[in-house]
Amino acid sequence: MAYEIPVTQARAELAELINRVVYGGERVVVTRHGKPLVALVSAADLQRLEESEAGAEAGAEEQVISTVSSMRTLPSVAEDRGRFGIAAEHRASDAPPRH
Repeated sequence: MAYEIPVTQARAELAELINRVVYGGERVVVTRHGKPLVALVSAADLQRLEESEAGAEAGAEEQVISTVSSMRTLPSVAEDRGRFGIAAEHRASDAPPRH
């Protein structure tokens, strides 16, 4: 759980807050009017966060690649004619002309 402190108080106690983060392993959230503005975290926490984000991005990219590679192509109208006869020809004649 993070320790919350108003920005005005954080200005006056910055050195102490840094020590709490670095040596005490705490996380400090600086607030203004009760709303979070920034967080003070250790360099190790920041590194873990960045590695986690990088891993999530790589996982999302792999999922997109997997989805795209698993897509199949649909048969063309010419192939449909052989399978569906007159219905395929009718569908082809309803299609707008290609330019």
